[in-house]
Amino acid sequence: MKNLTEDQLYAQLQVLVNSISDLDEEAMTQIQVRLDSLTKPQGSLGQLEHLAKQLGGIQRTAQPQILKKTVLLMAGDHGVVAEGVSAFPQEVTPQMVYNIINGGAAINVLARLAQADVVCTDVGVAFPLEGNCLHKRVADGTRNMTKGPAMTRLEALQALFVGAEVAQEKIQEGYNLLATGDLGIGNTTPSSAIVALLTDSPVKSVVGRGTGIDDEGLIRKRQVIEKAIAVNRPDVTDGLDVLRKVGGLEIAAIAGSIIQAAASHVPVVIDGFISTAGALIAAKLAPKSLDYMIPSHGSVEIGHRKALAALQLDPVLNLNMRLGEGTGAALTFQLVEAALHILYEMATFGDAGVSEKSN
Repeated sequence: MKNLTEDQLYAQLQVLVNSISDLDEEAMTQIQVRLDSLTKPQGSLGQLEHLAKQLGGIQRTAQPQILKKTVLLMAGDHGVVAEGVSAFPQEVTPQMVYNIINGGAAINVLARLAQADVVCTDVGVAFPLEGNCLHKRVADGTRNMTKGPAMTRLEALQALFVGAEVAQEKIQEGYNLLATGDLGIGNTTPSSAIVALLTDSPVKSVVGRGTGIDDEGLIRKRQVIEKAIAVNRPDVTDGLDVLRKVGGLEIAAIAGSIIQAAASHVPVVIDGFISTAGALIAAKLAPKSLDYMIPSHGSVEIGHRKALAALQLDPVLNLNMRLGEGTGAALTFQLVEAALHILYEMATFGDAGVSEKSN
């Protein structure tokens, strides 16, 4: 995709977006009938029942299956870190990439528990990387968004397609449950800007402490985001304009992976705050992609709940987490699979000889 022009990439994006279809209502109806026949009060397993139906609608079958699972972790750096918005230096981004490559990060632990793989992609880390990650760097990080757009429109489109390409590659390898993950020092700052703009919220109400900044740092972070929005004046009706002006390369790739998953009839579990900022961009660019998203957890980042509410997504976990990397999504893999175990392994009233509810 790197050889394509901006206009060619945008045209391809429209083709991808237009290829996303509605969920299969017939499959979902059949699953609902099965769920209602199981030995339990109707609807009593709550979101597990919703997940079973959603999976059937996505896969377009009354007998959905999970074959292979992977976390698509996108890494990128942010020029806005120069404004003092993070408690950690930018050098931590490549250090954490190597930790993930070596299997020592939280996401590696939780993915192993879920019997899932982790695929780390360098979309825009500011330092040269070696080792077992996908090298698809669009730029050496974004520009400082307080001084102008974080990316060019071409870079934003290229980063979107990095995510789409990685998702498609994994889907072709037989993975049919994906999750989003992120890595990049400073990335709660562009995420907060995206959430403020696309939920029409005051900046103060969506900006949290990220990696653990103090009170002074929190005030500075809010001011930085307000300045970036004032300088760039993103068009909130245009997801691509918001993305390129105040977004991030890894956030773009997350959005692209979500859109590709939806186009391929594959469910995608959305992780925390940064991933949900990517989901907001995906939903703005491709509204039908929303039906293919499975929310994982409610982050303690204050803007996350606003972002989820705007997407009308209800997280299945509340663990006071704020790490990112795809950790909440990896935990949710097991709940997604639990939904299918309920669908297939529970006895019906008829099987068990249990009397149904009287009319």
